[in-house]
Amino acid sequence: MGFKVMVVEDEAAIQELIAASLSGYEVRCAGSAEAALLMLAQGTPDLLVLDWGLPGQSGIDLLRRLRAHAPTRSLPVIMLTARSQPQDVVFGLECGADDYIAKPFSPRELRARVQVQLPRKPGMELNGLQLDPDSQSVSAGEQDLALGPAEFSLLRHFMRYPERIHTRAALLTQVWGNDSSVNERAVDTRVRRLRQALQASGHHAMIETVRGDGYRLSLTR
Repeated sequence: MGFKVMVVEDEAAIQELIAASLSGYEVRCAGSAEAALLMLAQGTPDLLVLDWGLPGQSGIDLLRRLRAHAPTRSLPVIMLTARSQPQDVVFGLECGADDYIAKPFSPRELRARVQVQLPRKPGMELNGLQLDPDSQSVSAGEQDLALGPAEFSLLRHFMRYPERIHTRAALLTQVWGNDSSVNERAVDTRVRRLRQALQASGHHAMIETVRGDGYRLSLTR
């Protein structure tokens, strides 16, 4: 695949698990923020997987340094950490992480999230479902799927963050921003329309309802 991924993680067993999950990529591991900085001085990878609880300088401190330094300001960073409280997730994203995964993690989910963050091609592809943001089109194999603009925006958000649970309130903010014409009931309607549009290819089952919480795109369906 030709992409370089740096893993900053102090536990050797987890380093090995991440490397195995990302077979096909060029994976280099560092056990501390200091070691990572030395490696980064030799060349910038395409993506960095970063633990929070590192010895010495924390992963968050390293992330802040990366975002303050021009060569790494736009480097995709996925936090992979045991800190899983909602406030931790929010804080990590606010500090500049592009995505956040809590341990223990699914190797398949990690690989999917890495694929989304890498500049692999203009569009996205998950489980055979292909989305092209330039042409605003969605397909599955040779089959084109007809999605309206609202459903396309919703699917793009789901595909960017697979396996993440999205509350209705979060979808309102992150997908439609300040559009006052969309409320939480309208979110349900648009999810239903998205499922209908994906039914032709069988991908509708990927959009799961999480009772009491919201929705997620599941890679196991």
